[in-house]
Amino acid sequence: MKQLTKAEEQIMQALWQKGPMFLREILELLPPPKPHQNTVATILKILVEKEFVTVNVFGRQHQYVPAVTKEAYSKRTIKQMVKGYFEGSFSNIVSFMVKENNLSIEELETLLQQIKDQKNAKNNPLQKSTK
Repeated sequence: MKQLTKAEEQIMQALWQKGPMFLREILELLPPPKPHQNTVATILKILVEKEFVTVNVFGRQHQYVPAVTKEAYSKRTIKQMVKGYFEGSFSNIVSFMVKENNLSIEELETLLQQIKDQKNAKNNPLQKSTK
């Protein structure tokens, strides 16, 4: 999966938010200053080439459909960031977030509980979650 530029990501965010849309609908969702229609059409063409978007053709109208989920793209992007900036260690990124005061002790405790819950669910698949 390739990387998205800022402009491509902005259009993908609109598609992820609303699902299949026509060019005019995508333009309406973009924040001001709105790019020209031709610019958005060119970016959509690139997204199709990169296989992030597929097209349904209705006569002369093209409906653009996200081919990659937001979750799949987010997962890949986070893994690349951790690999590139945090020596591949997720604990390094958590440590960084704590140092920068972007993650409180309460949030860290919640994360730890979620990890424990997931580990318990994997080890005991018949046990139902209490949450």
